[in-house]
Amino acid sequence: MPLTVAIVGRPNVGKSTLFNRLAGARLAIVHDTAGVTRDRTTAESNFGGISLHLMDTAGFDSGPPGSMAARMAAQTLAAIDDSDLCLFVIDARAGITASDRDFARVLHRRGKPVVLVANKAESAASEMDVLDASSLGFGNAIAVSAEHGLGLADLYDALVPYAARVEDPEDEPSEDESAKKPLRLAIIGRPNVGKSTLLNRLVGSERALTGPEAGITRDAVLAELRAGGRDILLHDTAGLRKKAQVVEELDKLSTASTLNAVRFADCVILVMDALHALEKQDLAIADLVASEGRAIVFAANKWDLVGNPAAARRELRERLDRLLPQVAGAQFAGLSALTGEGMDGLLPAVFEADRVWNQRIPTAALNRFLQSALMRHQPPAIRGRRIRLRYMLQAKARPPTFVLFGNQLKELPESYLRYLVNGLRTAFELPGTPIRITLRASKNPYTH
Repeated sequence: MPLTVAIVGRPNVGKSTLFNRLAGARLAIVHDTAGVTRDRTTAESNFGGISLHLMDTAGFDSGPPGSMAARMAAQTLAAIDDSDLCLFVIDARAGITASDRDFARVLHRRGKPVVLVANKAESAASEMDVLDASSLGFGNAIAVSAEHGLGLADLYDALVPYAARVEDPEDEPSEDESAKKPLRLAIIGRPNVGKSTLLNRLVGSERALTGPEAGITRDAVLAELRAGGRDILLHDTAGLRKKAQVVEELDKLSTASTLNAVRFADCVILVMDALHALEKQDLAIADLVASEGRAIVFAANKWDLVGNPAAARRELRERLDRLLPQVAGAQFAGLSALTGEGMDGLLPAVFEADRVWNQRIPTAALNRFLQSALMRHQPPAIRGRRIRLRYMLQAKARPPTFVLFGNQLKELPESYLRYLVNGLRTAFELPGTPIRITLRASKNPYTH
């Protein structure tokens, strides 16, 4: 059983840098700007043999009720309550501040075990500040430099006693259980369409920070869910803006985090505003998902505000298939993440999209399809020589990828490939999933 560790402290003390160092990967966005992290970022890690479930948190800061600072503080307190141990990070160069003392009182009231970590302690000038940190009531601070990897051995020694308390051999999963990988599901879309609200509705708690402000989410937020007998790993992501609007460094980092979540997902839920669905940016995002070869489900959020749901559904279905032929027939759900209306149909749509994405077709059936397609419509002749298509097989699933063998395939028009793709989609019931065809020309025995 992993040790759940919450990395906490005031803004800009290096919590995300320490999180990335312990996770062994650059998962959380790191920037000199204070308050970059807003949601809880999680990761599984093996730190010198200690299994850790890490939680990076927003910098703890006070604010009026309902404000962004207050909502971020609530997320941090929830992470503390869910943890086995807190790493309280302070800035060794800045010394103990009033905010550090305020947060120390919060941690004392919460009653969780705390290890005090003095970050940015790479210079001898910070030694006095580290010694002064004992006045916070958590013992002597462990001096580290997360950026340079210094002091990690001392941090490891401090974690060992707590890891021993939570180890339980009976909790270790069997080989069969560990072999079942969770369905990786990314929630993406334009800013302020309700992605974080949807994640919270799915997991049944305020896991992601929400509010009327656009662009609240910056890092990809991870949450776990079990539904339909399957484990699901959810990724809430930052809103994808038009390229011309991504100019700030933080926006570029958030966009990169979202694209990374898409690349590692099995299925993607593209969230749209039901009142302004399939705008140019929605189409660009859907095309990105298709080019990455991910299964896709379209979710029209704020469906409770639509005047005529039946007519709106028919119109959206027609526009989806016409504007996005590369994912024609994709699963679609109209819902309201705020009220819960229509949520019953979302996860079944995800499971169906994932099933199609993983589908394999026997070679014999593929070649019967190919012969039937050739009988209906032959490829064009090139300089008096007809293109010959000999046979087809499926190379892999996830997404369904087929290899077509024949002669003069470099001359095969794109229109004919679309004809074959649409035929495959219809003949083998592959709605909505990207289909790829690789061309493999036969060798000419008379070349030499």
